[in-house]
Amino acid sequence: MARRSLTDKIKRDIKYTSKDFGDLRNSLINHTKNYFPNTYSDFNETSPGMHMIEMAAYVGDVLNFYADVQLQESFLYTVQERKNLYNLSQGLGYKPKTLVPAQVDFDIMQLIPSTGAGTNTKPNWDYALEIEPEMIVSNADGVSFRTIDAVNFRFSSSYDKTDVSVYSVLEDGSIEYYLLKKCVKGVEGELFTETYDFTDAKKYDKIVLRNSNIYEVVSITDSDNNIWYEVPYLAQDLVPISIRNTEFNNRNYTQYASTVPYMLCYKQTEKRFITRRRNDDFLEIQFGAGLNSEADEEIIPNPMNVGLGLDYFARAEDVGIDPTNFLYTKTYGLAPNDTTLTVKYAVSNGLDGNVKANTLNTISTINFRSQLAGVDQVVLTEIQNSVTANNPHPAYGGMNRKDIDVIREEAMANFAAQNRSVTREDYILRCFTMPDKYGSIAAAYIEQDFQTSRWNSQETIPNPYALNLYILTKNASGEFTFANDAIKENLRNYLSQYRLMTDAINIKDPFIINIGIEYDIITRPNFNSYEVLLKCNNRLIELFNNDNMQINAPIQITDIVIELDKIDGVQTIDNFKVTNLSDTTLGYSGNVYSIEDATRNNIIYPSLDPSVFEVKYPREDIKGRVIDL
Repeated sequence: MARRSLTDKIKRDIKYTSKDFGDLRNSLINHTKNYFPNTYSDFNETSPGMHMIEMAAYVGDVLNFYADVQLQESFLYTVQERKNLYNLSQGLGYKPKTLVPAQVDFDIMQLIPSTGAGTNTKPNWDYALEIEPEMIVSNADGVSFRTIDAVNFRFSSSYDKTDVSVYSVLEDGSIEYYLLKKCVKGVEGELFTETYDFTDAKKYDKIVLRNSNIYEVVSITDSDNNIWYEVPYLAQDLVPISIRNTEFNNRNYTQYASTVPYMLCYKQTEKRFITRRRNDDFLEIQFGAGLNSEADEEIIPNPMNVGLGLDYFARAEDVGIDPTNFLYTKTYGLAPNDTTLTVKYAVSNGLDGNVKANTLNTISTINFRSQLAGVDQVVLTEIQNSVTANNPHPAYGGMNRKDIDVIREEAMANFAAQNRSVTREDYILRCFTMPDKYGSIAAAYIEQDFQTSRWNSQETIPNPYALNLYILTKNASGEFTFANDAIKENLRNYLSQYRLMTDAINIKDPFIINIGIEYDIITRPNFNSYEVLLKCNNRLIELFNNDNMQINAPIQITDIVIELDKIDGVQTIDNFKVTNLSDTTLGYSGNVYSIEDATRNNIIYPSLDPSVFEVKYPREDIKGRVIDL
């Protein structure tokens, strides 16, 4: 018969719920009284036995405290230490920033000589400049801002308009120079450059930038002028790039270059990196694990070479299987070796970047793209020297170090969104966030696609695997127009990185229904009738501005009349009528729509097929009349 262990013979009633010093002390005293009554009975505060009991309670209290803290610091919604918050946030795909840079709207201006004579004078567009991004503009206190996108004075659209005005006139009355002006976005921050030498490749190599308050890595290039791209995670091998919409790059969409200057495409590259905020608020850059010179398709593990190493592909029974061999491919990016990386990054001043209006006017760095051949170089130099900048409005948005609670909420919101388009609103929002240089979307609407139930039937049923996305853009006059093929191609590529794999997106054109408005007003005594009528017309122009008109949105006549009643001098709005305008010879869309049949309870409903109401010529199509009681 086997001997029983001492643990099996002795049964102790141990209390496991005690956690703090007092509970642990009392539990140890009771344990001693119950199981060692004859061995020790002196529980005086000054006795040696109490010393040992209280020391044990103290150690247990400390251990329980740190166990609670570790558990607390493991969850995003209870974490309190900033270093743990950074790690948890970055693990969920959110990259916290130590501060937020200010933003500003710049007016960039240049002179341009005239060409022609007399009434045929016009700007000589051969001298219209194209300025590279990262033009640096600063104020007297040394706070610097840089432009985000290129400034192209030759390009003009409703979202990126080039304003032209007369600057100077000669003695004979002919125009000497015109003034071109564009509004561009700028972001606060001073640029710094650091270089790092790499010899032997190391998987997942890291560098730490030697500056604090870094909010963006602008670019990384190696000694061979290759560009390294930042990605959200190293497994993402596709990066978005912009290419000029020229015949050399893509002849299919060159005809739309005046409104879509860039085409969006995605490049597959092994030269990529991620950034990570460290506990000390310094920014860390991490590269991939690719160490081999062979092409990926030659060394990616497969049933013939997995676990056998990467130096040879013959099967060998005495070689152990290593499931981490795939980490040595370029699947997670390339590790730099035998090269020098030049890192350019931006450092922000946070709250100090919120500068006043009309103070940013010193251009310290500016680079021009190549000009058209055949221009006078002396005149071109004079035009380049004429470039000026100013901020007509104050800079805004600059913030100092974010509070822990703010970072926590932003991280949880980012995790919930998952950077994917799932709902109808997600897709519409993505359309509006596409950069203007790829084409601007003025209105968007999405609905479920329908298909016929049988090949010989007119009955339709929802198609669960396809969505119909209807979009519109604006022309230079702010009127709705159909998106061209270049914009649709850019939008298709842009949405491809966010849509679900099972969602097929059909990009279509909605119907444009042009309308006119007629109404009568009765004014109050002692008010100028025509002045009140002008205010009413201007208010209607605001309400029916295309910025407020969305696809498949109804017109609430009651709400519009209430807005007119708020105008001083208006006593009554009478005979408010909306009419359909469809004469194509006058520039209308030609779509005929029965406004009367579509009106229910003072609400004008859109058609079953997605459509948008538009007042095409507000000054002519909105007609008011003053009547007497």
